[in-house]
Amino acid sequence: MRLVLFERPGQPALPGAITERGVVSIADVAPLAHTPQATMEALIEHFDGLRPALERKVREGEARPLDQVRLRPPLPRPGKILACIANYWEHGAVDARPLNMFLKNPDAVIGPGDTIVLPEHTEPWIFMHEAELALVIKGPAKNVAAKDWQRAVFGYTGMIDVSARGEGRRTWKTGSWLGKSFDTFAPIGPCIATLDEIPNPNDVHVQFWVDGQLRHNYNTDDMEHPVPTLVEFATKIMTLNSGDVVACGTNHEGLGPLQDGETVDFEIHGIGRMRLGVRDPLKRTWDKGIYMGSDSTNPEAVRRNRPTSAGG
Repeated sequence: MRLVLFERPGQPALPGAITERGVVSIADVAPLAHTPQATMEALIEHFDGLRPALERKVREGEARPLDQVRLRPPLPRPGKILACIANYWEHGAVDARPLNMFLKNPDAVIGPGDTIVLPEHTEPWIFMHEAELALVIKGPAKNVAAKDWQRAVFGYTGMIDVSARGEGRRTWKTGSWLGKSFDTFAPIGPCIATLDEIPNPNDVHVQFWVDGQLRHNYNTDDMEHPVPTLVEFATKIMTLNSGDVVACGTNHEGLGPLQDGETVDFEIHGIGRMRLGVRDPLKRTWDKGIYMGSDSTNPEAVRRNRPTSAGG
């Protein structure tokens, strides 16, 4: 099932499901709460018991075409966003780097159809896209072994880890996480695909376009540390709760700048596709194109960098 939050003109966001017929409201089945985020968290926690009624509603309920509703981020204010640092084989490496993560600002979340707004800072930064598979947690999850990872994962969504790069990222204030936490720097969506929708999270195709130019084009089988390892690592550090998000890192090939007036498209196969705009109040410009060029810009060649010695 692919779960969404959607709006119709003049109405609050409601939970729904994307079907071949369009979006079906599940508001009369889902446990509505005081905020859209709380509603999605309750839906995650009670999903197993609600599933028969939800499936019947999705099958029989009235569907509205996607162009008649506005999709919102399926998790508009997660309690936590944990994001991997790198986590993809690259640059001819033969040994995996140590797994590491950072916390990203939950208030940075936006969703389909929204606009990424670059901050009005004059540090020597360039603002880049990092298109990533993200895990949606079912909690509480603490000290979950890698072999039991599925009990802590409700499903999957996509996240663009918008990032400030350059000299300013290393020196401004106290750390690089600040350059990833500006408002609008965490687009999430377009839906939450439940666990059963993705047979193997380490075999998923990720693509990202800027004004029609393919930038990211990679498979998640190229992670240095696969999804079960991420779950074990994160839950050893902290308790993860329902509706928390763990972004799995990106393949840095194909990285490029985001700048004023651009339109970006982001698709994770099996989850869905969403489009956003980019606005820069300062109208800065950088050289268009690929920051770290590779065959990942060729739609016929999804480059895989995993060394033979690493298996897989």
